[in-house]
Amino acid sequence: MTGNDRDEDFTAYVSAKLAWLRQVALVLCGDWHRADDLTQTTITRLYTHWPRVSRMDNPDGYLRTMLVNAFLKEQRSISRWRFMRTAEDWAAPQFDVEAGLDLRRALAAVPPRQRATVVLRFYEDLTVEQTAEALNCSTGTVKSQTARGLEALRRVLEPRSPAMAEGGAGQ
Repeated sequence: MTGNDRDEDFTAYVSAKLAWLRQVALVLCGDWHRADDLTQTTITRLYTHWPRVSRMDNPDGYLRTMLVNAFLKEQRSISRWRFMRTAEDWAAPQFDVEAGLDLRRALAAVPPRQRATVVLRFYEDLTVEQTAEALNCSTGTVKSQTARGLEALRRVLEPRSPAMAEGGAGQ
């Protein structure tokens, strides 16, 4: 394969997968700007491995794993301080903005590994085995991280009564 053929093949693949990759990145990190950065990082890394990846049976799975690994690496290195974005920054055209904001805020409160597991299982609709492969862990770890992630989401999304929000249980 010549250099031009390699680049054309890579460009065609990335063009077909870009919207999907960016959407998964958004669900993982909850911010369009960071999603774009994660997407770009993943595409750059994919290019360096393209000769091998292009011959794989499942290049999409490899690409997904690269994205999740880039997200987890970023989570380890960024500050814990988060700035809230405007609704325009968070909104995705196919989402109800309010529901999307609630879900993204809830996902942001879930630890990164649990968040990645929940996103892969329920947003990407991967099986336990596929998720374990993407995260390079056991199926048992996927199951426990999924359970913990869902419980964390439930706690964040659980509606609180006004009495509970004010700190009193039965005033």
